[in-house]
Amino acid sequence: MDFYRIEFTRSAEKDLRNIDKAKIAAIYREIEQLKSSPRPQGVKKLTGAQRTYRIRIGDYRVVYEIEDEVLLILVIRIAHRKDVCR
Repeated sequence: MDFYRIEFTRSAEKDLRNIDKAKIAAIYREIEQLKSSPRPQGVKKLTGAQRTYRIRIGDYRVVYEIEDEVLLILVIRIAHRKDVCR
């Protein structure tokens, strides 16, 4: 079984710094699970994007791209649900 590598954009790393420390552990746990299952149950494919998906973690959303050819998951955005589409 192949596992995906996870990378964060600079803006996603910045997003993490603005999130409550108590919630970061849960967010990291869910992102780590993407390594073995990049399209988990409940994932939403974003309209108009070829490889971009969104998962829900409580009140937060993680937007990421899946690059199957190089087994890479690129985390683009991590934000509260009210801010994620802005």
